[in-house]
Amino acid sequence: MSDEAPTRSGLVFAERDGSPLLMDLVLPAGAGGPSGPPPVVVWLHGGGWFTGDRHLAPDLTRFFAARGIAMASIEYRLSGQALFPAQLHDVRAAVRHLRREASALGVDGTRIGLWGSSAGGHLAALAGVTGHVRVLPGERVGDDEPGADVQAVAEGYGPVDLERVVADSSGSAPPAMSGANAPEARLLGGPPAERPEAARAASPLTHVTAAAPPFQIAHGTADVLVRCDQSVLLHEALVAAGVESTLHLLDGYRHGFLNPAGAVEVPGPRVFDDGRLEREGGAPSTVREFLPGRGERSGPATFSFDEVGDFLARHLLGEETA
Repeated sequence: MSDEAPTRSGLVFAERDGSPLLMDLVLPAGAGGPSGPPPVVVWLHGGGWFTGDRHLAPDLTRFFAARGIAMASIEYRLSGQALFPAQLHDVRAAVRHLRREASALGVDGTRIGLWGSSAGGHLAALAGVTGHVRVLPGERVGDDEPGADVQAVAEGYGPVDLERVVADSSGSAPPAMSGANAPEARLLGGPPAERPEAARAASPLTHVTAAAPPFQIAHGTADVLVRCDQSVLLHEALVAAGVESTLHLLDGYRHGFLNPAGAVEVPGPRVFDDGRLEREGGAPSTVREFLPGRGERSGPATFSFDEVGDFLARHLLGEETA
């Protein structure tokens, strides 16, 4: 039996305006053996909702498929193609596709997670906290379609309060991501301050309830594009709702550290740390962990891709980690 993780590229999971939305599916070596089909995690790329595609991803085989978790890297409509909530609807469509076609794809449709960075982190968080809702406003879902709920969410440096992100990044973001070009303005069709209802609907904070799945959140303390206060807000909202949440604040890390080296999302001044986490192997961090019934602890820690893998393995494979 080959030890290589088989990959199925360019799978169509939905169509929008006559164009397909694609996913690449990476399966663990030997998937479908005595242990049964593996759980699957949907990777959501960054790029400010206006650029990037499913190929903008860390090594999905090394840290995840190698430990028995299938990975589905998907595309979603960018803001130049459609305004919010189209992107959220696309993510939910991918979850439903994986659940509906689980047998044909060789995955376990009852164990699905989300993982994303930056704009993809925002979508992962938003899809996670709305997963229990059968149909969202403007969403077209057949009566026989499966649910869009997920069992775990890992996300890095995703915006959660879009109006505040724009205000906080004023003067520090590159021209391609400022003013009318701010990614949040492109996503909503105008500055968040001028579209408060849309900004509220696009905020994960609006939708946090006790029905949310466990979360792991990672953010660099030196991020000037999406300040780490955004992740603190999300963590505290989850804790207030009684939802398991672990927040890692990486000392001195900037935006984009989950990206592979050389994969900067947007050209401009050096405000990205693409490739840094993989290159350094781990980052000193401050962790805040809340477990229902046990309360919250905080202290020094180390964050790495293995931390993400451990979190997903615990909630999707049932593995206990040290």
